[in-house]
Amino acid sequence: MGWFWAETAPSAPAVAVAPHSMPRGNAEPPPSCPMHKKASPPAKTDVPAGACPYVPPTAASDASPSLAVEEPKQGLLSRLNPLNNMFYELDNSKASIQTQDLPLSREQSTIPKADGSLWEYPSPQQMYNAMLRKGYTDTPVDAVESMVSVHNFLNEGAWAEIMGWERRFSKGIAEGYRICKQGEERANRALGTADDPFDTTTWTDASIPPPKLLRFTGRPTEPTPKATIMQWVGSVMPEEYSTAPPFDRHDWFVQRCNEKGCKEVRYVIDYYEGPPEETGEPVFFLDVRPAVDGPTSAAERLVRWGTDIFWKASGGEARILKKVEQARLAREEEANARKRQYN
Repeated sequence: MGWFWAETAPSAPAVAVAPHSMPRGNAEPPPSCPMHKKASPPAKTDVPAGACPYVPPTAASDASPSLAVEEPKQGLLSRLNPLNNMFYELDNSKASIQTQDLPLSREQSTIPKADGSLWEYPSPQQMYNAMLRKGYTDTPVDAVESMVSVHNFLNEGAWAEIMGWERRFSKGIAEGYRICKQGEERANRALGTADDPFDTTTWTDASIPPPKLLRFTGRPTEPTPKATIMQWVGSVMPEEYSTAPPFDRHDWFVQRCNEKGCKEVRYVIDYYEGPPEETGEPVFFLDVRPAVDGPTSAAERLVRWGTDIFWKASGGEARILKKVEQARLAREEEANARKRQYN
């Protein structure tokens, strides 16, 4: 959930994200999230120190001094960063109604931006101040750190899922099929992520650069077609498919590069909350996939999900084990034949 990302200097399933231990807190993002509001690009020409690296175009240095310079707009939209719909500057000072201090430090993500630096998460103090600004004055101060922890955890999980798609399909459908044709488990082994499928940093292909997150937007009031269909199926067969609707939806725009150049790929993310662990730890599920913006993304989804289902249903793993056993028996027979020859 990048509903509250902001940055300073060069600084998220249905696949289940492993339920790492973290405070329970208020796991559901507040509706006040600035990411849930659409905004047009800012017209303001000056970017304050510590803001996002995006710098709007300025007047040319050789422009005639006689030309009138338009005053920057002072409205709300002019103060929003188009990369994340957040304010360029987030207040990190203690609020007047605040009953206890909150950490001011900000955690750096593992997610690269367009310029190669890393996105940075808000401090608990920044999150609390933004919620107050939106009118949510009843937010418990002692729950804010837990909310930030959950927020950061889900963002890392979302990026791990995107990295999994990019490792498979960055070089095209044919290469993606070659990687995926023997199922998810063997694909992860081939990609070097078998020990940690939710690895957010491993990129073994030195011939092309890894993906970057260009921008993102929250769309909680616009259910994805898949989420809508799943809710309908759950209403028809509640015993098998009933589930609560996603509590959030995001679109992430990712830069994918290969030998043909770079392009922008849109990913859609549905955020679900599952039943908590017996220990009280919250469990979340992220459904991350390329948006069907054309035949390529549709083919990627079909190849990845279809090959895994076919591999399991057709007994692919059993066939591999049978071949391995046959090869072992052949080696043993060959070794025994040599021994008999020498005797």
